[in-house]
Amino acid sequence: MTRQTVTILVLAGLLVLALVGMRVGWVHRRRRTLDAVPTLPAVPTDAGALLAGPFEAVYVSTTREGDWLDRVAAHGLGVRSPARVSVHATGVHVARTGAPDVFVPAHALRAAALAPGIAGKVVGRDHLVVLTWEPAAQPGDEPDGARGLDTGLLPRHAADRDAIVAAALTLIPDVPAAVSGTEEKP
Repeated sequence: MTRQTVTILVLAGLLVLALVGMRVGWVHRRRRTLDAVPTLPAVPTDAGALLAGPFEAVYVSTTREGDWLDRVAAHGLGVRSPARVSVHATGVHVARTGAPDVFVPAHALRAAALAPGIAGKVVGRDHLVVLTWEPAAQPGDEPDGARGLDTGLLPRHAADRDAIVAAALTLIPDVPAAVSGTEEKP
């Protein structure tokens, strides 16, 4: 064997090891994040009145609340995909292409705001819509302070960002301006 052949085989072996390591890491992350999201809320057959949308967007990712780098891999929530976002009387429906749909029930929604980034996408300005929600919440539950989830969406059109946030905020009773991210800036 020539020296060049050995070098190529060693590099190919290292590449295979790196790919296997990344795959194993993703499988472990998916297992760990099943605790945060044991099941996804089902998309209702009748989502109620359409409040806004549908809007074209990119579903960026879902992370644990407050930690933009702690991506949730369970149930395909870590997979970036094209989506259509619509806000209904019963919640926010994110119809994804090539991945399971995400439905955030109104009773589980804690906040909606604009942010500069989330795992998988940093835009530098408040261009991402971030929905904060509690996956295990049941209708009538009071927020228990448990760590929720942040779901990031990048709408195709700039005007859609504010429309999604405003419609989602109507689903949250008694939202203070600081939580919504719409407080006035001096």
